[in-house]
Amino acid sequence: MREVLFHLDRGQPLSLQVQLKQHVVAAILDGRLKPGEALPSCRHLADRLDIARNTVMLAYQQLVDEGYLEPRARSGYFVASDNLAGRVGRAAAEEVAEEQDPQIPEGRAPDWKRRFKLRPTEQRNIDKPRDWQRVPYPFIAGQVDPALFPIAAWRDCSRLALGVKAVNEWTVDLINQDDPMLIDQIRARALPRRGIAAGPEEILITVGAQQALYLIAALMVRETDRVALEEPGYVDARNIFRIKTPHIVPAPVDGEGIVPDPYLDGVDYVYVTPSHQHPTTVTLSRARRKKLLQMATDKRFIVIEDDYEIEANYGGNPSPALKSMDKEGRVLYIGSLSKLLAPGLRLGYVVGPREVIAELRALRRLMVRHPPANNQRTVALFMANGHFDSLINRLNKTNAERWLRLRQALAKHLPEFQLSDGTGGTSIWATGPQGFDGAELARRAKLAGIIIEPGDVFFETEPAPTNAIRIGFSAIPLDRIEPGIAKLAEIVHGMAR
Repeated sequence: MREVLFHLDRGQPLSLQVQLKQHVVAAILDGRLKPGEALPSCRHLADRLDIARNTVMLAYQQLVDEGYLEPRARSGYFVASDNLAGRVGRAAAEEVAEEQDPQIPEGRAPDWKRRFKLRPTEQRNIDKPRDWQRVPYPFIAGQVDPALFPIAAWRDCSRLALGVKAVNEWTVDLINQDDPMLIDQIRARALPRRGIAAGPEEILITVGAQQALYLIAALMVRETDRVALEEPGYVDARNIFRIKTPHIVPAPVDGEGIVPDPYLDGVDYVYVTPSHQHPTTVTLSRARRKKLLQMATDKRFIVIEDDYEIEANYGGNPSPALKSMDKEGRVLYIGSLSKLLAPGLRLGYVVGPREVIAELRALRRLMVRHPPANNQRTVALFMANGHFDSLINRLNKTNAERWLRLRQALAKHLPEFQLSDGTGGTSIWATGPQGFDGAELARRAKLAGIIIEPGDVFFETEPAPTNAIRIGFSAIPLDRIEPGIAKLAEIVHGMAR
């Protein structure tokens, strides 16, 4: 066997045994190890790689169990003869590729641009760097601090989900249904925290809250419909609704949230984030909630409530969801589980009238059938065993400390910036002096290892105000907040000179 096949990296999170196994599998599937070829003995390979002999033996045995290797008495381990059965093979595929003309004749390539019904790549979006965890000061919104993820509890629930009985339940195709255990836990653990009561047939699990919003728009919004969105507001919501209709109505936001004034006359849908307005984080006042619901009744529009963050008010008591005040079934409620646990988990849900959920369920079936059932079961067990409520309490305490530290740091180092009145969420909306360029600040800050978000992208109105920024605190350790803001202030004051 060739040395190049077995370069093991002790700095990787994967164990040496797992790395060794992956290298052997890759070599077999790529055709670098041929069927029937002998592998080095456990002792020889262990000496060559400077690892324990037991590590090699365990890796070989796993490969035997999975059919990649076959042991032969007194001869050692060999590549199984049928590993590449049914495969074209790398060499054959490369030979076919070489025979094909790499140059497409002039005028023969498809005109893809002409076929596009829409161009999502041209929409304005928030730019979130993928490598934000390597940045010294990640004031990034919508992410969580990996150090706070309950690894031990999640592993326990994952093991429970891999029990024989559980596996027999989630490995089958659910067609268009959801894990009933997760539905029960959402009803028992998540919705009561928001003051909502719902039956099992009034809840649909989605691939994140984002899919919930897209499903609602795809099901209901016609090209002639008018959709009111908060201004400033959630960028992805605006982009989703713009795919369905050009009639977007910017709805002003002030210190009490969305302003439900007569400009809502003639709208068909109103999208709101009342718990923590996105991006200003202000909470919709009770008076405004009542007025918005009354207008929904009088003007006969539908309210889409996006409760994208777990309720966490650091300066007051949590407000119940708008849906909890809904007496006519005019509010469709969107919740997120992945925002709390981990954004990469991608689990959300919709609460609405049965007839709406039934149609959303049928539409979801055409897209993804259902979210991965193993993830649903793991999250259900996580909630059932009390980890969900425990995590919420722990995150609220941690984020309250970070929220206060960030506000204090901003008041100390950037007193010229006005902070929004929001007392919750996981970010702070800060408005600089008139004429200040938040996008330029974000660009310069990134070069200095600081991530913030410019505020202009959150506005529908053109030209958008340029002097606002969003500063997240849920993903940055407490002790880095003030040093990061101090460095940010240096950049701000340098721009002013």
